[in-house]
Amino acid sequence: MTDKTDLYPTVAELGRLRAVAVGAETPDLIVRGGLVQSPGTEEWLERDVLVAGRHIAALTPWGHVAATPSVEEIDASGCHVVPTFIDAHLHIEYTNLTPGELGRLSVARGTGTVLTDPNGAANVWGARGMDELLSTTTPLHIFQQVSPKTPGAPYLERGGAVIPEEVVRGRLWDDVTTNLGEGNPFDYGEESTGRFREALAAGRRITGHTAAQTNESLWGYLAAGVGDDHNSATIDEVLERVRLGAMITVMGASLTDNTVPIFSDLERVAPALRSLCFCADDKHALDLSTEGHIDHHVRQAIRFGVDPQLAYRMATTQPAAYYRLDQILGVLAPSRLADLQIIPDLAEVRPSVVLVEGRVVAREGVALFTNTDELPEWMTDTVHLPETLDPAMFDVRADAAEGGRVRVRAMEMYKGYFKHAFEAELDVVDGRVQADTATDVLKIAVVDRHHGEALTGIGFVKGFGLSRGAIAITMNCPNMNVAVVGVDDAEMLHAVEELRSMQGGFVTVADGEVVGRVPLPVGGMMSAAPFEETADALRRAHEATHALGCPIPSPYIILSFVGLYVVPDLGITELGLIDAATQSFVDVLLPGPVDRCGHDGEDS
Repeated sequence: MTDKTDLYPTVAELGRLRAVAVGAETPDLIVRGGLVQSPGTEEWLERDVLVAGRHIAALTPWGHVAATPSVEEIDASGCHVVPTFIDAHLHIEYTNLTPGELGRLSVARGTGTVLTDPNGAANVWGARGMDELLSTTTPLHIFQQVSPKTPGAPYLERGGAVIPEEVVRGRLWDDVTTNLGEGNPFDYGEESTGRFREALAAGRRITGHTAAQTNESLWGYLAAGVGDDHNSATIDEVLERVRLGAMITVMGASLTDNTVPIFSDLERVAPALRSLCFCADDKHALDLSTEGHIDHHVRQAIRFGVDPQLAYRMATTQPAAYYRLDQILGVLAPSRLADLQIIPDLAEVRPSVVLVEGRVVAREGVALFTNTDELPEWMTDTVHLPETLDPAMFDVRADAAEGGRVRVRAMEMYKGYFKHAFEAELDVVDGRVQADTATDVLKIAVVDRHHGEALTGIGFVKGFGLSRGAIAITMNCPNMNVAVVGVDDAEMLHAVEELRSMQGGFVTVADGEVVGRVPLPVGGMMSAAPFEETADALRRAHEATHALGCPIPSPYIILSFVGLYVVPDLGITELGLIDAATQSFVDVLLPGPVDRCGHDGEDS
């Protein structure tokens, strides 16, 4: 666990740093001959970096300190020297890797620090799971964005674990905490308002999930003290939020890559560029290993014409300053951690050497350390479904004459995890509403996997394009239940049964066979296997799913967010279909009454 206090120099370390800075003692390491990113001006400085122990002692002109046989040296001639990157908002669970495997993958690509909201771990394991997601023996700094509420809305979902409000507020004062995690923008209750106040009093930033809000809806959210947003997907949204004082965390995820629309018109977005930082948010192991982590954002910014100095500052200095970490890292300056990388080509963003706390930890994109993290046994065996599942769990019953049709509320996927509500007309056979592959309106279900009862909420969705089969996962956001979409109930049932037998992960079935499988036995969300194996399993499973007609590049992670009820227009939990704007249950059938589910929609 990365307590901030432990990263500051001790009294003895400060004494040695000062002695090295004035030339009274020799440094342990010198990074020589590079163009160093200035800590305070937008310049590349001809400086050598003097390192004593874990920290930077001084930045001196090239050759100012003579070579000494006892001092380790790294030649950075012809290269640029920058801090390691900061991911300002990440859910480690959605990488499908444990913290140690994420460290082995990302540190070698230059990302040395992540700010993580462990909301999936919170829902599966409670507070102890949150702690495990903050811990690794690898050289990856992990800071906490405190998950605001677990379950997120008890009146809309049963969820898994329950974390008391006093535990949440207490964690805001933890030394590992940088901010309050993303909360429900439609929640105006007294409890959530008190949580915002606690975060402000603790000196923590508050992360926003603005979900395409504008005008009064956005103003009301930011008025709670929310100070950043990783949902901005257009330049208009960026400018609107920055003009209200927000920091924009540009998301480059497996769901959607907002670097493209945001950097596509530099003239328009220019007033906001110094209020930008980067995050992967929800990016799985395959995309991290092929496309990159924060290095991808920097490449994209430079490709669209952002000055490289500024692009690198968006990934380092700007998030460090905003999240109040700049006295520790994100800046190449005396007394800060010697977390730095040597970049031969600014546009390529591929470090030849990465140092963390003054030690070389990666060369040429390969980690020089192993993942030795040991996971407790309680992190597995978390998928609790009945031994026998009833096919009727997926029924949507309707009174209609033989050969009749009914109208239903449905959602269409767009821009990654956003959903448009629309109406569809579907066939009824033997009193059961059917999916329609001809119009790509498929049945989707969220199934409780925490309490062993398989409580199920049903809806219909457009965008997955399956001509046959079903896909299913054990990490519906945010409650980490089963989500399954398919062309018929039998295939959906088969997929859920397979998830039960493999104790979590992703699965694709067709014609009674399993055609794609990604085992994620750690909480039903992550694999402790080497990241290369998990990435390869994802690649093969994606290919199998695409062969069934699915056009979505990353279908499993998109499926994770179909149920999310804080993003317009609709969501689903194990209790039923939800209107995001009103945060209340609505009926699947039209013109059914909105209270058909029997829920009153009141905050608890």
